[in-house]
Amino acid sequence: MQGNTVDSTQEQVLAVFGAEGSSNPHQVRDAIRRGLWTSHTSGLADGHVQGNVVILPKVLACDFLRFCQRNPKPCPVLAVSEPGQFTLPSLGEGIDIRSDVPLYRIWRHGEPAEEVADIVSVWRPDLVTFILGCSFSFEYALIEAGIRLRHVDEGKNVAMFRTNVQTVPAGPFGGAMVVTMRPMPAADVIRAVQVTSRFPNVHGAPVHIGDPALIGIADLARPDYGDAVSLMPGDIPVFWACGVTPQSVILNAQPPFCITHAPGCMLVTDLLNHQLASF
Repeated sequence: MQGNTVDSTQEQVLAVFGAEGSSNPHQVRDAIRRGLWTSHTSGLADGHVQGNVVILPKVLACDFLRFCQRNPKPCPVLAVSEPGQFTLPSLGEGIDIRSDVPLYRIWRHGEPAEEVADIVSVWRPDLVTFILGCSFSFEYALIEAGIRLRHVDEGKNVAMFRTNVQTVPAGPFGGAMVVTMRPMPAADVIRAVQVTSRFPNVHGAPVHIGDPALIGIADLARPDYGDAVSLMPGDIPVFWACGVTPQSVILNAQPPFCITHAPGCMLVTDLLNHQLASF
């Protein structure tokens, strides 16, 4: 079954992008904008930075920015727009945040109301866009370092879990951290810590290694977001702060209106991952 899943994902990528198109961020965004790709973006535009998306009314933007500054591991800020601005020139030529994410989640009063392929019809002049660093960037560095990632091998979205680790609140925003989990052999764990420590703008080093119960996770086979992956004998689960944390926080803040990406469906930028490395 795992092999069939990988083959199916590869076939979808080839059908939409051709042999080379999935490596080009402009072509990826164009396919997304035209509705040809509505799935998760892991593995697309290898080597390019992908970002989590949070879009809030201006009245809440300052509080959310302070929340991000106080919680840089789950919420590393890559870009913030002016109110009503839907382009993000610092992240890529021609980006239109209203249509360049495969799937958006619209929130009303803290509850997910619907998922849509574009947000043109609900765009407002008071909306401020936040793009936050995504673990897909350090995944590329891990793969380059020779570390196998189980969810990539199985053609799945990364597993994400709510924890009992509390963020530092700001205004109405606060609550539990969400983490991503990647199982790996013990021999790879130290190298994974070393590699990801070089990328503080995309979550940096792990926040926890080992027993999931210590951070409030009861069952690794039942992620809150994403897909469960196979656990092999001798695997150690390694947990990184996750950019889905804002969605958990939004449940607590209950803003009247908010937009995020659907889990795993990121904004693909023109930035290269190595540009975010600290050394």
